[in-house]
Amino acid sequence: AHGVSVVSGGAFGIDAAAHRGALAGDADTVCVVAGGVDRVYPTAHEELFARIRERGVIVSEMPLGFAPMRQRFLHRNRLIAALAPGTVVVEAGLRSGSLSTARRAEELNRVVGAVPGPVTWSSTPEPWGAVRPGWRCSVPDRGSWPVSSGLRTCLRCETAWPPSARPAR
Repeated sequence: AHGVSVVSGGAFGIDAAAHRGALAGDADTVCVVAGGVDRVYPTAHEELFARIRERGVIVSEMPLGFAPMRQRFLHRNRLIAALAPGTVVVEAGLRSGSLSTARRAEELNRVVGAVPGPVTWSSTPEPWGAVRPGWRCSVPDRGSWPVSSGLRTCLRCETAWPPSARPAR
């Protein structure tokens, strides 16, 4: 896993895929939940959470037994941003919690990146619209490609430069 760790929320979609990928690739995985660590949500992820408990860690700022309530998910996102040196938004709808995490990461001076999909996908508009100067964006098969002012894209995450080390065009 080359020193890469996944910090995510355990939700359906990209969160679960990230945790599964970390487990399959023998990487560390941290699942930050909006309720108590004893409350699996979504409940369909019982098996995934069991695997994370075996090989990773599940964390929360809520006491045991607390249900994951709507407003706690945004609070949880700040923990996800704080626990990682960078945040990558892979898919995000217009009101995505991923963008909340990215904004929190930005406030903490963490690296923020986006991997937007085709503009025809409903989960694509926000990564493209939210990409701001200083964010990194991976665009497969395009190499370095400026998406917005001050932004350089890259083919691989390890070539995403901190703002101070970004090569001049």
